[in-house]
Amino acid sequence: MPAVFLPDPTVPAEPAPGGHLTILYRGPLASCDYDCPYCPFAKRRDSVEQLRADRAALERFAAWVAARDHPVSVLFTPWGEGLVRSWYRRALVELSHLPHVRRVAIQTNLSHRTSWTADADPSRLALWATFHPGQVPYERFLGKARDLAERGIRYSVGIVGQPEHLADARRLRADLPDHVYLWVNAAEGRAYTDAEAADWTAIDPLFGHSRDPHPSLGRACRTGDDVISVDGDGTVRRCHFVPAVLGNLYDGTFRANLRPRPCPLDVCDCHIGYVHLEPLGLYDVFAGGILERIPHLA
Repeated sequence: MPAVFLPDPTVPAEPAPGGHLTILYRGPLASCDYDCPYCPFAKRRDSVEQLRADRAALERFAAWVAARDHPVSVLFTPWGEGLVRSWYRRALVELSHLPHVRRVAIQTNLSHRTSWTADADPSRLALWATFHPGQVPYERFLGKARDLAERGIRYSVGIVGQPEHLADARRLRADLPDHVYLWVNAAEGRAYTDAEAADWTAIDPLFGHSRDPHPSLGRACRTGDDVISVDGDGTVRRCHFVPAVLGNLYDGTFRANLRPRPCPLDVCDCHIGYVHLEPLGLYDVFAGGILERIPHLA
């Protein structure tokens, strides 16, 4: 199918920065259609001007990806809900058809229809979906998850490990297709007893990786080498959690600063960060499914 995001002819395709590059992209979008009590961006509304800026930033980024001549994978990690916006759905579809894009994925609450995925290449598209009890009827969410499975779309499903979510998590595990991985994120700031952790581990065998923050200071991490974070202006950082700037995507200044380096933070407590900590060995655990959070045996 024809690409919407055509390369900008004024921007040359620079040499590969060392092979495959994984990009975590987070533009200005911060609005969401849910009001989860544990999320600071719940029910936030972006103005028309903010939405236009987000769309322009995303289309610029997608055009940059389209112009590459080396392997790229992209995970969209918006503060808000991206799939209710047409430009995110279009970007996922179009990027999935580019031969040098190994994987394109997005974090989503799955509130939007799923039929748009029919236009994507299911071998490259993936979704990281989160179920939020109290925000959406259970059967509605489950129906969309099952529809994705029927369409052959790769996806994982997750839930926040709040005590009041345990029954829903057990029900979800029983009702989801067996091959779908159900992950559990430890609730922020919550200390789990061993008994509580055992309940969640019975649902997600990998819950132990999320239970407590990981000591990271001085430990080897792929971010800043073959994994980078990019914002709407093209500012490149090693990851979402380290503020130091490596350069800009669009003028190419980031390339000279890509290299292996240890983590400068004391701890890392978010999956999209600690999955790249090399001592944890999670690239082996999630082989083939790093961006969409799918273990290789799931």
